[in-house]
Amino acid sequence: MGIGQPDFKTPDHIVDSAVSALKNGEHGYTQGKGMLKLREAVASDIYNRRKAKISPENIVIVPGGKVTMWHAILMFGGKGKEIIYPNPGFPIYESVINYSGSKAIPIKLDISNNFKIDFNKFESSITENTSLIIINFPSNPTGGVILKKEMDKLVSILEKYPYIKILSDEIYSRILYDNTEFISLLEYPQIQDRVIILDGWSKTYAMTGWRIGYGVWPTEFAKIAEQLNINSFSCTNTATQFAAISALQGPQGSVDQMVSEFDKRRKIMINLLNSIKGFECSNSKGAFYLFPSIKKTGLKSDDLENILLNKIGIAAVSGNSFGKFGEGYIRFSYANSEENIRLALQKIKEYSEKIGWHAKT
Repeated sequence: MGIGQPDFKTPDHIVDSAVSALKNGEHGYTQGKGMLKLREAVASDIYNRRKAKISPENIVIVPGGKVTMWHAILMFGGKGKEIIYPNPGFPIYESVINYSGSKAIPIKLDISNNFKIDFNKFESSITENTSLIIINFPSNPTGGVILKKEMDKLVSILEKYPYIKILSDEIYSRILYDNTEFISLLEYPQIQDRVIILDGWSKTYAMTGWRIGYGVWPTEFAKIAEQLNINSFSCTNTATQFAAISALQGPQGSVDQMVSEFDKRRKIMINLLNSIKGFECSNSKGAFYLFPSIKKTGLKSDDLENILLNKIGIAAVSGNSFGKFGEGYIRFSYANSEENIRLALQKIKEYSEKIGWHAKT
């Protein structure tokens, strides 16, 4: 229950479109920012789901979600700059911020606030050196979401600082539960000229290994992102781009079915985790992760991760892997079968009750 990828197969019609592209001789380079037909399909999808009109010229196709954050952090980072990011959060944020020479400024997320942003602390962390703010909802690793009134508040703060760019990681935008509405920063025209959106196909269509994602960029920065593409990997795999078109324009039933199954597993896992001594799990509303507090076990996150793996045979991820404020938590992915989830959590519960977390075994 460690890895963050759907355990479903890529739908057949998506696979078939890639196979057909290869058989039809689609073996060459494409534009550095991606095929126009794919960028048009993305623009249409954005209009339908995010209520925003975006030109295909502002869309840059990349091999996976990480490339967009890499480009954005390198573009706006550097010595003397500060970049604000969620902590606990996706580990690559902090890693690339440090690599860029920028100072990493964490937004602390805590279970007591259901892993939402404390807006007073958030605004107090902004300085004249802040160049980029990274937002991620639904969140990895917490599963937290942001509601409309909360996004309105966030945007009202961002409006005060027109010199700051915003990277919104929306890769889990279609994996939501309990009728939660997805809110994108693209829905706020007052800041749209400063917003970069990160999204892709990996999670929504079970296409992690296909390596394809996209960024939505303000016009002047889209050209720079395209140049970075050209100077690094030339272009994204051609057959994969045809598959991505089929994913967006084809039937969406597989997405609904996958999310429905995740929802079942989520509810089961929350109940089972909360029955384990020392665990406290909140009711996450998005993605396919739970991030229970393990503070009452008396163990450090890395120690519990090692016990789960080496003593019980279960892979999970220490909260420390997601930043210093992840200490006291551990991440479980429910992108696994209901049978395995029940088996794994039963084994954890039995271990905690029969042997105890501090047994010297």
